[in-house]
Amino acid sequence: MKPFGGLVRRMWSGLRAGRGAAKQMRLRVTNLTRHTALATYMEVANSSAKRSKGLLGREGLAPGEGLWIVPCEAVHTFWMQFPIDLVYLDRKRRIRKLVSDLPAWRLSACLWAHSVIELPAGTILRTRTEIGDRLEFTASVAASSASASSGICRDESSDGDGNLIAGA
Repeated sequence: MKPFGGLVRRMWSGLRAGRGAAKQMRLRVTNLTRHTALATYMEVANSSAKRSKGLLGREGLAPGEGLWIVPCEAVHTFWMQFPIDLVYLDRKRRIRKLVSDLPAWRLSACLWAHSVIELPAGTILRTRTEIGDRLEFTASVAASSASASSGICRDESSDGDGNLIAGA
């Protein structure tokens, strides 16, 4: 007799279902302090495999794209083909450290961070993001099949500079 058999099966089934949902998770990241959008199509790397792969193998990030690595205190850009901006966050999603235009073959760390966001180079400057700003993560609007296949999600509620448009 296995008294915990049903419990283990339900837990395993829930983990498998959650794993599929995590693959599809896309977020919009808003800087509440500056009222700007850092990303409209943020992927989440919340498993060991996703954190290890990160952005490796990609040719670049389109404007509005990004990767949120949770948990994470340090990243490297070894073997990457493009520079990135890094935003280190504490558990309250307050910015602890910023790194702009980090080129390939570098290391970066923040011991006070709980997670890090990898963004296209120039995003920090364009959105006027600063240390101490607070970020909000919300579910991103579903991408059309054409933009989803290209890996880009366009959001009509922000202008080209990442500023939120009132009433959108």
